Amino acid sequence: MKIQSRFINRELSWLDFNARVLQEATHSSVPLLERLRFIGIFSNNLDEFFQVRYATVQRIVQSEKSGKKVFGGKDAKELLKSITSKVIEQQKESVKILREIEKELEKEQIFFVNEKQVLEEHKSFLKEYFIQKVSPALMTIMISEKETQDFSDNQAFLTVKLSFSSDKKTNNQFALIELPKELDRFIVLPQLGKNQYVMFLDDLIRYHFHLIFNFFEYTQISSHMIKVTRDAELDMEGDVSKSYINKIVESVKERILAEPVRLVYDKDIENDTLDLVKNLLGIDTTDSLIPGGRYHHRRDYMNFPELKSNELHYKRVDAITIPGLSLEKSIFKSIDKKDFLLYTPYHSFSYLIKFLREAALDPEVTTIKITIYRLSKLSNVASALINAAKNGKKVLVQIELQARFDETNNITYAEQMQAAGVELIFGIPGLKVHSKIGVIEKVVAGKKKRYGFISTGNFNEDTAKIYTDYTLLTSDQKILKEVNKVFNFLQVHYKLKKYKHLIVSPHYTHNAIVRMIKQEIYNHKAGLPSGIKLKLNAITNFEMIQKLYEASCAGVSIQMIVRGICCLIPGVKGMSENIEVISIVDKYLEHPRVYIFANGGKQKVYISSADFMTRNIENRVEVAVPIYDTGLQDEITDVFEIAWKDNVKARKINGTVQNEFIKNDLEIVRSQWKIHDYYSAKASYED
Repeated sequence: MKIQSRFINRELSWLDFNARVLQEATHSSVPLLERLRFIGIFSNNLDEFFQVRYATVQRIVQSEKSGKKVFGGKDAKELLKSITSKVIEQQKESVKILREIEKELEKEQIFFVNEKQVLEEHKSFLKEYFIQKVSPALMTIMISEKETQDFSDNQAFLTVKLSFSSDKKTNNQFALIELPKELDRFIVLPQLGKNQYVMFLDDLIRYHFHLIFNFFEYTQISSHMIKVTRDAELDMEGDVSKSYINKIVESVKERILAEPVRLVYDKDIENDTLDLVKNLLGIDTTDSLIPGGRYHHRRDYMNFPELKSNELHYKRVDAITIPGLSLEKSIFKSIDKKDFLLYTPYHSFSYLIKFLREAALDPEVTTIKITIYRLSKLSNVASALINAAKNGKKVLVQIELQARFDETNNITYAEQMQAAGVELIFGIPGLKVHSKIGVIEKVVAGKKKRYGFISTGNFNEDTAKIYTDYTLLTSDQKILKEVNKVFNFLQVHYKLKKYKHLIVSPHYTHNAIVRMIKQEIYNHKAGLPSGIKLKLNAITNFEMIQKLYEASCAGVSIQMIVRGICCLIPGVKGMSENIEVISIVDKYLEHPRVYIFANGGKQKVYISSADFMTRNIENRVEVAVPIYDTGLQDEITDVFEIAWKDNVKARKINGTVQNEFIKNDLEIVRSQWKIHDYYSAKASYED
């Protein structure tokens, strides 16, 4: 069988995932302003896709290689064409959906107004707003074909064409206005009666062109939006005299002016303006030209202002308490008795913050070690670690400075922690540290004792509100001894460690997973209980897929919940007929990685930071932890089964028709709602 018929191309599969995000913007079951938010997520995802994945394909094309082995049998040049075609269709669809949402908003008496629709009652407000807030922040640059011009990465610009007529001759002057990142994209105008009005920052600027260009006696002025996306790969040059942190800082700065990979432009832009932009950018045949609507940078819809009734948003839901774990009592004492499982956002991330805060103050705590991949902008995690260092604790932080698009944020906190006396580890050459682990050491009655946490998600308060993730809180000394081994490896990475409990990338994950799959094959043939359940963000590793195909051919039942990229093709006779795959996109972003193996009746359950992707298996430090507590095992499998029964937000994934919603005559199950009910019942029952 040809490689094309065994695997789905990862780039095209990713675009299918983003189509699922866009689907959420179409559903009447989703509140109107949440539908706008999904438009923003769709757009943000697409920006990152072009910065990373499209840029990678483009580099392979420029190197004159086919890339067939990498791209699942697809030629890189053909892949670029397929991507561009698919993106253009999705962009058209997103513009159509936006128009529909705007019509629905008008029924709710919420109106978007442009520069030609300004009401008399709003003129003075807009003028004052522009003069006081917008005008001081504007960067307006006059440009010409003879000059070079920098276009910041993923930043929205207004192109301006000034026309001057004299003696039957028309001359043009061009300008570029960068939309300031620090300003709100949406301006809420004073309410008139029950009517609410919103204006784009772009249109506010257009409305005040007469104030910006009052030096010029133009006869006509036109303006259109463009957005440039650049290659996001960091260029880490090899100057040994520079610190690692300085290299990252400089590389992030250089990303702003990296090679362009996409130009999105207003389809109504004049040809001479577009040609000028293309020339200034040095656009070539492999760069993606995407015609769009009047407004770009639609990721800003993620932060659309809250307006009017709560009915236009998802209902805010309070976090559920974890029975036996209190924010008012010692976390250490609770964990001494048993393991706990934190499942955000159903449970509050505050439990972990409380754990770190308690560690910072506890006189018996001597050492805190933690890995950090993405911190929130206002991080209580970082604050607690700084607090601990100032209280004389030894604090060791492995912080990943190459966490894509969060480098600047991480650098800022790294500098603050370093200044407070926190010992920092900045990474391992050739590897990213993606594990989410922490270990706290106490000296109790003269004896060392460890407490810790292993998570599927980043220690980030912001994402913890919208990402579903498991975190194990434990005092299991066998597990924590091995967590400490991981930190030893991070400090002295030429010494390999051995693990009996944890599964650790890059050295052991592949073999450990393959061994467990083989065991399921053996058990099935021996008539013992068998089966594999996986919850992943993505599966792209061909070897891992082949092994799952092998298990399917042996008769092993495999159920997979894959949020994003799925290169595996399920349900193909003679290859994968025993594999089923679904994807769930809903209010929360499904983020945990869970591995469940029947294991002959002695179930093995793991939570992990690692997807079944080559980068997670071979090129990153990842940690999967076994769940030994049978009650917690049951909890994870219960939640998996609820998700598997979803017939509202679950889509069937296969190799031909993507993203069909699962519909049946069974009880209606919207899994994220049902999981909330499950934990609520659990809390009330155990209380």
